[in-house]
Amino acid sequence: MDSSTNSLDDVSADSSAEFPDRASMMEVRLQAQEDEITLLKSSLADALRRLRIHDQVLQLLKQQVIAVNPSAARLLSQACCSDCSSSSRKLSSSSASDGIRHPATRVRRNSEKLGNPERQRKRLDKKAASSANLLARSPSLENRAKELIASAGSPGSRRGTYSQGQSIKMFIRGRPITMYIPSNIQNYDELKMEPPSERLELDWVYGYRGRDGRANLYFLPTGEAVYFIACVIVLYHINNRTQRHYRKHTDCVRCLTLHPDKVRVASGQTAGVDKDGKPLQLCVYIWDSTTLVTLQQIGPGTFQRGVGSVAFSFADAGSFLCVIDDSNDHMLSLWDCTKGTKHAEIKTTNEAVFAVEFNPRDSTNIITCGKSHVYFWTLSGGQLTKKQGIFGKYKKPKFIQCFVFSLTGDVLTGDSEGNIMTWGKSAADIKTLGKGAKETYQIMRQTKAHEGSVFTLCTLQGGGLLSGGGKDRKIIRWSADLAPERECEIPEKFGAVRTIAAMDEEELLVGTTRNAILRGTFSDGFVAIVQGHVDEMWGLATHPSQNIFLTCGHDRQVCLWNTEEHKLDWCITLEEYGLCAGFCPNGSVVSVGLSTGRWMVLDLLTREVVSESTDGNEQLSVMRYSPDGSFLAVGSHDNFIYIYSVTESGRRYTRFGKCNGHSSFITHLDWSKDGKYIMSNSGDYEILYWDIAAGCKLLRNRFESKDREWASYTCVLGFHVMGVWLEGSDGTDINALCRSHNEKMVAVADDFCKVHLFQYPCPKLKAPSHKYEGHGSHVTNVCFTHSDSHLLSIGGKDTCILQWKVIGGGVGNSRERLASASSTSTSSPEPATS
Repeated sequence: MDSSTNSLDDVSADSSAEFPDRASMMEVRLQAQEDEITLLKSSLADALRRLRIHDQVLQLLKQQVIAVNPSAARLLSQACCSDCSSSSRKLSSSSASDGIRHPATRVRRNSEKLGNPERQRKRLDKKAASSANLLARSPSLENRAKELIASAGSPGSRRGTYSQGQSIKMFIRGRPITMYIPSNIQNYDELKMEPPSERLELDWVYGYRGRDGRANLYFLPTGEAVYFIACVIVLYHINNRTQRHYRKHTDCVRCLTLHPDKVRVASGQTAGVDKDGKPLQLCVYIWDSTTLVTLQQIGPGTFQRGVGSVAFSFADAGSFLCVIDDSNDHMLSLWDCTKGTKHAEIKTTNEAVFAVEFNPRDSTNIITCGKSHVYFWTLSGGQLTKKQGIFGKYKKPKFIQCFVFSLTGDVLTGDSEGNIMTWGKSAADIKTLGKGAKETYQIMRQTKAHEGSVFTLCTLQGGGLLSGGGKDRKIIRWSADLAPERECEIPEKFGAVRTIAAMDEEELLVGTTRNAILRGTFSDGFVAIVQGHVDEMWGLATHPSQNIFLTCGHDRQVCLWNTEEHKLDWCITLEEYGLCAGFCPNGSVVSVGLSTGRWMVLDLLTREVVSESTDGNEQLSVMRYSPDGSFLAVGSHDNFIYIYSVTESGRRYTRFGKCNGHSSFITHLDWSKDGKYIMSNSGDYEILYWDIAAGCKLLRNRFESKDREWASYTCVLGFHVMGVWLEGSDGTDINALCRSHNEKMVAVADDFCKVHLFQYPCPKLKAPSHKYEGHGSHVTNVCFTHSDSHLLSIGGKDTCILQWKVIGGGVGNSRERLASASSTSTSSPEPATS
């Protein structure tokens, strides 16, 4: 605990200064690797496509030659097919060995597969020569081959008609993916895609950004606590247990401050980037906490990278706003709130800056603190001048974490050494330094307060002071002359104290480093009123009949949440981190897949592990029960799907078989409604179908599965969801999707912090959708509740869970709508994507 807390202090302090440069370098290197991988995969996909086309041509020629001259069949097979089959087998074998686990591995393996283009060229030339010899004898065969190549082989072709039936091709990173059109669609070209009649409305936000935030929790006179996570600022009424949301921000909120009138709020965010990777313009929003109306946008286009700290002036009733951005020089700018104009600007330091505040008695005096510094700023004639605080005989701490003004006007700072320093102004030492000597700011007193960092200081109306510690997790109340009066320690599971907001002289709100907000007093202790994950989440599952859902992630926590009461029912900590989960249809147990290939089954009531097993030694990506609960499918990054028979109400599992055929890791899978078949996707954009009842047999003819009905639809690749992909997608832009239980809509989680809602089915490219913002990181998963009344979405690094209410909706099921659209649609242009 000690070492981790010290590490947290250092990381929290250094992150804003050092992270952008490291991130920029890593982004450049990652982009270069992605470009190389894209080129190699495109080349491989093109080679595979050419071989498939050649095989189709030869097969057609063989059939027609046999029809004309049966004796020519043996000669044709010897001349062409043996060489074609051999080369195709070798290339397929090479492709099957590609697990696509890491970028470096993918580059190496793709290089090996494409390492001898001369040999491939000779093979193609040999096959082309033999085919040309045969075509020269029959002009009709030559014309038929040209038609086949034109329809199926053109890189820009989106559809083709084969002997098996009608199909559609979509391309991801140069790889063609064939989708077979269901029988109930008479005319695919005339299908008209519309956005769903349903819409989403943000209902609840789970979580709080405490792990790396400062001064991000305030108590309003309305009885609401205001805080932020991801792109949303939450106003949570503590007694009524209701939420309101300010949602003007377009990227992760970094800071906020409360105006002296206790109504207006100023908030800043990370800059963010557009689709081309260019930084977006950002500003500071000033808004009304009562109406949630934006009053002003301060400095659009002025700030770089993000806004790290904001503060209102007090002596002049909040006429000025001070802003410090996240640029290398951490520019400090002073803004006139009434006019929205910049009053002054200056560079502060290239070190991290943690806080800024106006002197409550004099708006021309401003203080900033951060890594190894305390600066006292004076505004005069539109210019800012700086004086550095002198530590003198006292040890200079690595970080000045926070500061406040006492009622007597002194400045009190909390630092990484656990001390509270009292600063004062000293008269100029003319005797020692001569007539040019100036007054200085020095430490008047040092008070040992905590073990580890002092993360926060909070003044009380009566003149007292509250301090929050990191390593010792203590909250201490001090008298006006810094004599300790009371103290308490928060539970270890909530982490260190990050910030404190006083509700009154007794009751407090405490934000912690493990993303929790506590409410309590020194006498009665503290209880959590807001909780959340503390690291990236991937696993999400909703209960089949109750309004609860389960999440798991890299913080090794498995959490069960209640969507009606908006609270955490229980949370357990595992030895490894969880990546996927699935409820048994009977609702009594839930299975969780871990990062090591191990998976476990938990009893919802007792939280005990009722069964566990291990499949391979790589991470698991899918846990999916069959509709009747008799089977469990486990999708792994070792390219296999493991099938277990389930008995004793989900408490006993026996290996039934293994699906072997994917050439890359399993990403998604779904069961058919009769529980006999599985549809699966893999990391190399492959769609395969499996007959589980026949012993986990791979169905070679995918055309036969075109009319099969699926109990769920989470596969991101498939005919019914082809329209969710944007043109030019690289295959990783969509992380997850989920069809509603009434089969009317499909929700999509993308890599650009967005949640989309499409009509289901949406089998045409550029299908229109409703788009929703709120997450500040890639959205890793989405899932509808059992009644389709709500949608859950989870973020990656933003550690945020958003609960959306589904409003509106029409009638009719998906098959009826699709058949109707096919038979009655007109040739009017498709609506643009929303």
